[in-house]
Amino acid sequence: MPALKGRIALVTGGSRGIGAAIVTMLAANGAAVAVVARDGAKAKKVADGLVVKGGKAAGFACDVSDYPAVAAMLAKVEDRLGAVSIVVNNAGIIDPIGPIAGSDPKAWAENIRINLIGGYNVVRATLPGLLSAKGTLVNMSSGAAHRALEGWSAYCAGKAGFKMLTEALALECKAQGLRVFGLSPGTIDTDMQVKIRASGINPVSQIPRENLAKPEDPAKATLYLCGKDADDLIGTEVSLRDAAFRARAGLG
Repeated sequence: MPALKGRIALVTGGSRGIGAAIVTMLAANGAAVAVVARDGAKAKKVADGLVVKGGKAAGFACDVSDYPAVAAMLAKVEDRLGAVSIVVNNAGIIDPIGPIAGSDPKAWAENIRINLIGGYNVVRATLPGLLSAKGTLVNMSSGAAHRALEGWSAYCAGKAGFKMLTEALALECKAQGLRVFGLSPGTIDTDMQVKIRASGINPVSQIPRENLAKPEDPAKATLYLCGKDADDLIGTEVSLRDAAFRARAGLG
């Protein structure tokens, strides 16, 4: 696995679930980590926990759906930690869950603002620095980007759009040295899955908790993508359901 000493990583949605596992993994391998979340107190708590363990980290509050807020957050990160060369675009929500016919237009649009527009905002703000550093960008994808599921119209639409954003970015910037990836983590034991199970809608809600993977799996995969051993995968989306990729990333 790559050593990340001297690298600065920014992880959105970093205060819990997959994001918290990723910041822990990157910090344990030498990166200084910006833990970014809408709840700044929770982001700071995660970052402080990493510092206690000997890591270098700081927490930052940010609503990724607000581009000026993202740009301001990035300036604070760089002032505090240094120039960012790893970005994990992980912030996302599952709500609203339910049939389109009964959906709340405001809640539906909020999902798109966070999952798609928020993802774009983070890409747009960090891209100049990433290009300069020939850095790594990991956009968190989903099986929902490839296959529609009842009750998840907003989430599927947003993730499908985010997948296209990743592919367009790879076409535009891969030749300039940007190491861009999509990562589809599969079904992971997080708070999002609690909401999904509670909804009882579509087959994903019926997956027993004991069959869910741990957040450490996508964290380990993200660490692998930060290293040169993943260079042949640049510009692609990788899935933790792919046995060949799991073996490469040391996940068995």
